[in-house]
Amino acid sequence: MNPLDPLPLHGARITLRRLRAEDLAAFQSYRQDPELGRYQGWRPQTDADALAFITAMTMAPIFPRAEWVQLGIAERATYELIGDIGVCVSADAATAEIGFSLSRTAQGRGLAYEALGLVTRLLFETTPISEVIGITDARNAPSIALLERLGMRRSATRDALFRGEPCVEHTYVLHRPQGEAGAR
Repeated sequence: MNPLDPLPLHGARITLRRLRAEDLAAFQSYRQDPELGRYQGWRPQTDADALAFITAMTMAPIFPRAEWVQLGIAERATYELIGDIGVCVSADAATAEIGFSLSRTAQGRGLAYEALGLVTRLLFETTPISEVIGITDARNAPSIALLERLGMRRSATRDALFRGEPCVEHTYVLHRPQGEAGAR
């Protein structure tokens, strides 16, 4: 355990934490859901590949530059995994992109909002980034609503290809709060 690792980080109802081998069944449960995966950059994996991924994320640096790291979203009361948040700090540490997945059984209760609030606060406190970016398919209304509720503003819309199909993507941005300096 790294004493400088800020995880776990507790909210009122969720905990952001490292993924762990015991999460495999829960991880696979929501990552195998085709409806949940419709707009996601990930694809379902075998148990062996998912376990290797989880193991790698367990040991990954918290916010490496130019690499994605997945953080687990767990119910605070039970510590059971209900989703994950991907974070990629840019190579120049100016921005961080986030992506998120939450099991359908955990949706609609404000848990993703709480988790994203925690991760954006953690990013602004521990990195020098000036903004957090979220990119979503224009058809993904729940994701758009969540990003807007978080205070993110649409900064761009563009035509894109996703899994070989044309789509429209919206980019949302949350700027560092005024007067807050992050870690350098």
